[in-house]
Amino acid sequence: MASPLLLSILLCFNLSTVHGAGNGSFVTVPSSSFEPETVCSGALVKPEQNGSTVYVPLVHRHGPCAPSLSTNTPSFAEMFRRSHARLNYIVSGATRGMETYGDGEKVSVLAHLGTSVNSLEYVAKVSFGTPALPQIVVIDTGSDLSWLQCKPCSSGQCSPQKDPLFDPSHSSTYSAVPCVSDECKKLSADAYGSGCTNGKPCGFAISYADVTSTVGTYSKDKLTLAPGTIVKNFYFGCGHSKSSVRHLFDGLLGLGRLSESLGAQYGGGGFSYCLPAVNSKPGFLALGAGRNPSGFVFTPMGRVPGQPTFSTVTLSGITVGGKKLDLRPSAFSGGMIVDSGTVVTGLQSTAYRALRSAFRKAMEAYRLVPHGDLDTCYNLTGYKNVVVPKIALTFSGGATINLDVPNGILVNGCLAFAESGQDGSTGVLGNVNQRTFEVLFDTSASKFGFRAKAC
Repeated sequence: MASPLLLSILLCFNLSTVHGAGNGSFVTVPSSSFEPETVCSGALVKPEQNGSTVYVPLVHRHGPCAPSLSTNTPSFAEMFRRSHARLNYIVSGATRGMETYGDGEKVSVLAHLGTSVNSLEYVAKVSFGTPALPQIVVIDTGSDLSWLQCKPCSSGQCSPQKDPLFDPSHSSTYSAVPCVSDECKKLSADAYGSGCTNGKPCGFAISYADVTSTVGTYSKDKLTLAPGTIVKNFYFGCGHSKSSVRHLFDGLLGLGRLSESLGAQYGGGGFSYCLPAVNSKPGFLALGAGRNPSGFVFTPMGRVPGQPTFSTVTLSGITVGGKKLDLRPSAFSGGMIVDSGTVVTGLQSTAYRALRSAFRKAMEAYRLVPHGDLDTCYNLTGYKNVVVPKIALTFSGGATINLDVPNGILVNGCLAFAESGQDGSTGVLGNVNQRTFEVLFDTSASKFGFRAKAC
């Protein structure tokens, strides 16, 4: 019988030989890299203005770097359930429905304009009003209108939060938007209005696919992004009635394409963000024009018919372990929405099945285990190191990104891709694949940029 030492040597030799771990197409990583950390292990990006760009720290909502939030992390099954619901809702398209709020009135809102609040994972700390009141807000590329929970909000009407509710009466720069204003008319045209009567403030309402909804007064006030960086007349929803499960954040910053979004209100020059590889490290949100293109690869930005909030990229190829998958361009014809709130990337049927087959073959040394709706998960218990194939995504125009290994490819031991629908449907590029890249949304030039190893 072979000794334990000899078995260990043979195992290492087998992994290196079968998978080509030394040829640059595979990466050997310690199994400890899959374990969550309980301590914030990186310095927060300093909120600052640098030239024409402002940088705001961005952290995972359930990680140890999150300020003022509960660290009770949802299970992976629950996290994936929320993300999968968001993915399905985005792909299925817009649905208009009637929602009833506390005053008994019914207003028509586009539920797809936010998809799912409780799937959102990354938060930033900004301040509203004068004097400036710090608020923890989730960022969402699937929403346009930003909102806060505000006073007055009677017991049971607003969700619990650790920070004080924003009180408009305590801000010397606050004002409600009049019904007769162009801004209120635009809000209604973009399906965020809740009805309007002359002489009364403009109302807003948003309903999300996860049954969260908020309704209140369309408002404007100072938004402080960093010391000395202020949006003087920032338009947002001041919510006085809200229906949702417990979320423990104060509001939302919308980063969609419509005029209500933060990107449009901050000079219209686009924005970028970098999501860290693991939850115990910080990233950043950057806003403003004049970004240095050095280090970025670019691809055209598209739109989704009937869903003006979203921006898309088009895949042209996928490489697994150094081998390009044999896929026709028609496999990617539906495009991919770039979304900050979806965890697992949704690929169209033909592309996903080819990727899954190649990845399973490259990982055949490890035991597949069932994990709900995700079909490519591994039991990595007992391994000191794991050999993971590199995955590269190539977009139209030739821009190629090599996903971070392993944290841009695997989540909880599962391949961070799922089947989203038939060929020709719209897919979604999830946030796991985006990790460590600075993802630039340049709406003025209609292009996306990706800069590797940015955080």
